[in-house]
Amino acid sequence: MAINSASTSTFTSTSVETALDMSLWAGRTDPEPNSERWHQKIQPLSETAAPGCALLGFESDAGVARNQGRTGAAQGPSALRKALAPLAWHRTGPAYDAGNVRCEGDALETAQQALADHVSALLKAEHFPIVLGGGHEVAYGSWLGLAQHLADNGEKAPRIGIINFDAHFDLRAPSHVRSSGTPFTQIADQCAQRGWPFRYACLGVSRAANTRALFNRAAQLGVMVREDRDFQAAHLERIQRDLERFMVRCDHLYLTIDLDVLPAGEAPGVSAPAARGVSLALIEPLIEAIRDSGKLRLADLAELNPAHDIDSRTARAAARLVFQLALDT
Repeated sequence: MAINSASTSTFTSTSVETALDMSLWAGRTDPEPNSERWHQKIQPLSETAAPGCALLGFESDAGVARNQGRTGAAQGPSALRKALAPLAWHRTGPAYDAGNVRCEGDALETAQQALADHVSALLKAEHFPIVLGGGHEVAYGSWLGLAQHLADNGEKAPRIGIINFDAHFDLRAPSHVRSSGTPFTQIADQCAQRGWPFRYACLGVSRAANTRALFNRAAQLGVMVREDRDFQAAHLERIQRDLERFMVRCDHLYLTIDLDVLPAGEAPGVSAPAARGVSLALIEPLIEAIRDSGKLRLADLAELNPAHDIDSRTARAAARLVFQLALDT
């Protein structure tokens, strides 16, 4: 799946296009020693690249459109790269841009499978993939890529812990329309078909934004739920202990962050802004605990919608989260 080192390259297959544009990585260069920034250090992914952090974009609005949300998240990967480019470099290992998977029109299922294939290839090459969305339909493609990789490695019933920071469960029934609101039901169904345990923690859920039917489905599936109102500084240690107990019972972790978990003031540029939300200051310590667990295999960020952003607030918040996830010191 690697893309060559040219500044721009394109490969197409039916309704999915994978493209790499290194011109997005630009910013100030400082004269002092040890003053590198992301735009100076990130490299285009190649077949011979040493294991590192690999950023893969998922340009898709199809799931949001099917879910009757406001579209624009297909432009999220480019906006996130631009916001990440000037941030200070603190990694010891390499980082790569692996290009984008683009959903053409409504070809969502094709794009999700293409994303899964790319994620699986990155994992096989021992990279740590961070997928940049795109609508939260990215989650099904991301998880499927991890599942393919583990199955290829001969794991019979891996305990994959899904940790979702989100104002929404995204557990709608996909019987009629698969969308940005159905990925975790799709994953639960896949787990049932494979005979794998389904382990899902949804943190930051808004009771006002999720119906009783969704809370009931979460209870039936044994989902670990922490509502947005639970997130207070005084309760953070308790939530972290609960999260650690969840992680102990997992072999692998997949982290997905829907940026609409943040308050609208911190993240106005999302498909469904949160009236309350959970602040970045409360989320970051939990992200760091997940990163440092030794079990995190894959992460993605979803719903960055530049068309509705204000002064790039949402893109900057997303870039900071990628920065934290990519730290390896």
